[in-house]
Formats: sequence, C-alpha cells, structure tokens
Amino acid sequence: MAWCFAIGSLCFLIGPLDVYAGLVGATADAVTFFAGSIFFTAGGALQVRHAVTRADRWAAWIQSAGTLFFNVSTFRALQVVVADPDYDRLVWRPDMFGSICFLVSGVIAYRAAGRRGWQPAVNLLGCVFFGISALAAYVLPSAAGAEVSATAANVNTSLGAACFLACAVPGLSSGRSDARARAPR
Repeated sequence: MAWCFAIGSLCFLIGPLDVYAGLVGATADAVTFFAGSIFFTAGGALQVRHAVTRADRWAAWIQSAGTLFFNVSTFRALQVVVADPDYDRLVWRPDMFGSICFLVSGVIAYRAAGRRGWQPAVNLLGCVFFGISALAAYVLPSAAGAEVSATAANVNTSLGAACFLACAVPGLSSGRSDARARAPR
C-alpha cells in the first residue's frame, strides 16, 4: 500500500512541473498523471482491504471513490493530448468530485486518528491542496476558456502530492502503512 501511494504521489508531484513536461513532452506527462491515478487506486483498494475501524473503512471507501474519479479524468485527458498535443495540460488537475472525496476522507481519517502522529494532519493538508488545485483549474465560462490560475493549480497539485508522499515514505521501509494516515490518490 505504501509503495502504491508513494509512486502515485511522485507522479502527481512531478507531473505539474513545467520542467518535467518540457523534458518528456505532453504525451509522457499525460501518461505520468494517468499512471499516478492508477497507483493511487491500487493503494486505495489495499487500504479498503486493510481498514480496521468503521472510520477507517469509511475514509478508505470514500477515498477510493475519489481515485476512480481521477482515473476517469486523467484517462480522458490522456485521450485528448494524444489527439491534440497543443491542448492545455491543465486538464490534468484533479477534478472537483475526486477532490471532494479526498477532503471528506481526509477529515474522517483526521478525526478518527485523534492525537496519533503527524500523518493524518499532513494527509488532510494534502487533500486541501488538491481541492485548491481543482478550484484553481476551473475554467471560467465567461473568460473564453481561461483558467482561474494555472500557477495555483500546478503548485497546489505538487504540494498535495508532496504531503501524500511524506505520509507514504515511513511505510516503505516496513512494507506497511497506516490505513488511517492516508487519503491520497
């Protein structure tokens, strides 16, 4: 589970970086986001399987629903970039439904954890960053397709992924991860 969340987080950490996208190209950048969403979904499935308490199960199921939303949105974006390489890559940012699922699961996990460690708080912060990213990537209908803020979407996607990665790293050495500490993708 920790490896799945770490790899997924790393994909979403580097995907929004202009340097990375410029180095690998639009299609490889799109594949990076889609692969990251698949790793988050695999981690979420493992988290559901290992959830112990009722709160853990709710958080894991809701988070897993969010990862499925991200699978759909990143797959659609991959199809678009292959068909039109000039398409604005902001289509990769987390969509609002996935972000809402993450926020809800992050709050449940945080509340259930009480004062047990730093991971639930950092995870919730990552969920907030992903939510800000989704809002910042919203396309304004009156502005002829202009995003609210490309920079805010990119920065918050990477910051959220960094939070999720920080939560996953401690589980890498043991091969285990705390189901309550995660609500990333």
